[in-house]
Amino acid sequence: MTPVTTEGEKARPTAATARRALAGRLSWGLADQAASSMSNFAVGIYVARSLGVTAFGVFSLAWVTYGVVLNVSRGLATDPLVVRFSGVSDASWRGAVARSSGTALGVGVSIGAACLVVGLALGGRLGPAFACLGVMLPGLLLQDAWRFSFFAAGIGRKAFVNDLVWGVALVPALVVAAHVGSVAAFVLAWGASATVAAGYGCIQSGIRPRMSGARGWLREQRDLGYRYLVENVSLSGASQLRAYGLGAIVGVGAVGAVRGGELLLGPFLAVLMGLSLVTVPEAARVLRRAPHRLGTFCLLLGGGQAAGALSWGGALLLMPDRLGELVLGDVWHSAADLIVPITFSVAGAGLGTGAAAGLRALGAARRSLRCQLFASACYVGGGLGGAAVAGTVGSAWGVAAATVSGSAVWWLQLRSALRERHHTPIREVRTP
Repeated sequence: MTPVTTEGEKARPTAATARRALAGRLSWGLADQAASSMSNFAVGIYVARSLGVTAFGVFSLAWVTYGVVLNVSRGLATDPLVVRFSGVSDASWRGAVARSSGTALGVGVSIGAACLVVGLALGGRLGPAFACLGVMLPGLLLQDAWRFSFFAAGIGRKAFVNDLVWGVALVPALVVAAHVGSVAAFVLAWGASATVAAGYGCIQSGIRPRMSGARGWLREQRDLGYRYLVENVSLSGASQLRAYGLGAIVGVGAVGAVRGGELLLGPFLAVLMGLSLVTVPEAARVLRRAPHRLGTFCLLLGGGQAAGALSWGGALLLMPDRLGELVLGDVWHSAADLIVPITFSVAGAGLGTGAAAGLRALGAARRSLRCQLFASACYVGGGLGGAAVAGTVGSAWGVAAATVSGSAVWWLQLRSALRERHHTPIREVRTP
């Protein structure tokens, strides 16, 4: 007699398979970000230990400038790719990736040329670092574009291998930079090793970036891309304004202290950023397959990240001074005072990313743009206002308060977007 299988029994293996697939994609996201963050962490530690807090401040200013340019590239090139080309056919993905990566490369070439000119004009301590950053931007942005392209296709293992190649190439580059002993040398080492990985990404994907397709890509994705551009640049631009303002109000050493505090949370930030690579694609999949579960998915995602940040910060408070000095050298003493406010800041950001992933999956670019503009304004105001009142520590607490406030706004907007979707489908979401 053939056993009768109920509808519910059929669904269970399917659900279990989906959960395993989700766990696998999340695991590759974490592994990839661990590899990427190790590269960034190694550069930061080398500079902090080798060149002291002032040179580390100069490096940090170049770093936050790179962050702004990276977010320009993501807003125009890879964010629309992840929203609209996650889980699509291979032919659709390949065509989109060729144009998306070409757009990222074009952003790197154009802004890199501007950075090179500005760096040569500036001179002094900061000029050479900016000039070298300009030369390295095309490779840095292309490497990042491959990571997001692979995660959009659900093949995070390729992104992990690519970042592993970057890390391996970075080792000899750092040895050479340490012998030269300048910030510019470390910027070149970091960017040149990323360029090696960017070249390998072309081999992995079998796709050549099409800069000629950038104009068409920007035109097709303009309803999302330009809003994401403003949203992303407001985020990284706020960080840059805070860094420059903090340097002007307190001193360049204060910028190095803040960056040192962020490095202490580096392992957890690696987890946070690793999840961010897959949260929007996964939220998009949840929306397509079980839209009623999107809110719960985002809440679990944000709450878990916030709890993890608080746990990591608590562990840092127990770290002995001897170990801190081993990691950061002279930067440790100024960075240690910032552990508590930076922990709250990261926890607030983690909570907010859950809601942000939901809004991105819904394609609610107008709502996410409003959230980010509000959060960025609070970030700059809190960071610089706190610096004026209480120096570096005051700036850190101001940013913590701003981040928690911004997170609350993200969640209010997600709740409104989910309610709205029950009545009217959001037209901004198009799946090829």
